[in-house]
Amino acid sequence: MREHYLGLKFMFSYFTILPIRFKDDDDLSAPTVLASMLFYFPLGGLVLGGVSLGIFFLLEPLGWLGAVVAAVAYMMLYGFLHTEAIIDVVDAIYAKHNNKDPYEIIKEPTVGAMGVLWAGAMMLLQIAGIVYLLIHGAYAFFLSILIISRLGLLLLFSTQTFRSSFITQIQKGFSLRYLIASLISFTFIGLWLSGWYFMLLLCFGLLFAYISAYLLKSKLGFINGDVLGAILESIEILLILLGARLWL
Repeated sequence: MREHYLGLKFMFSYFTILPIRFKDDDDLSAPTVLASMLFYFPLGGLVLGGVSLGIFFLLEPLGWLGAVVAAVAYMMLYGFLHTEAIIDVVDAIYAKHNNKDPYEIIKEPTVGAMGVLWAGAMMLLQIAGIVYLLIHGAYAFFLSILIISRLGLLLLFSTQTFRSSFITQIQKGFSLRYLIASLISFTFIGLWLSGWYFMLLLCFGLLFAYISAYLLKSKLGFINGDVLGAILESIEILLILLGARLWL
C-alpha cells in the first residue's frame, strides 16, 4: 500500500510543479512505485484541471482575461513539460530532413527556430481552445479531455518500445492489469463528467495517440518521452477542436 502511495506522490512530483516531498528512505525505483505512478497519471490531469477551474472561478468577473490566466495556469502547473517536448520533436524532424541524427538533436539542450515556432503556435491553439471551453461553461468537457490525453499515453506505454532507459524501467512494472484498471477507473469518472460523449472522445483520443506514435516512430526511428509529450499536447488540441465543433 505504501508503494502505491509513493507512486501517487511520484506522479505529482514528476508531471507537475506541485510541492511534493519524499523521505530519504523512499525507494522510487521499485516496480510497484513506478507502475502506480503511471496508473495515477490521468489523476494528475484531473487535479491540474481542477486547480485551473478554481482559478477561473475566482477570476470569472474578468471575463476572457480570467479564462486566459486559468488556461496559462494549467500549462504552468505541469511546468510546460509537454510544450517543451514539441520543440524537441520538431527540431528532431527537421534534423532528419537534413540527414542528421534526430536522436542526437532531440537530446541537445539548445533549441531551433522551427521548434520554437511550432511550440508557440500549438500553445496559442491550446490556450485559445481552453479559453473557449471556459467561457462557454464546458468545465466537465475540459476535465474529460485532460483525462483522455493521459489515458492515450498509457496505451502507448503498454504497446510501444521506447528509446529511453527511464521509460523502459517504468514499463517493467506497468502490466496489462494496471492499464485496464486505470482505463476502467478513469472512464467511470469521465462518464460521470461528460456522459457518453466521453466514450466517443476516448475512442478518438486513443486512436489518434496510436496513429501519432506510429507516424512519429516511422519519421524519427524511435519514441521517447519527448514524443509522448508532443502527442499529449496534440491530443488535447484536437479533442478541444472536435468537441467545440460538434457539441458547443
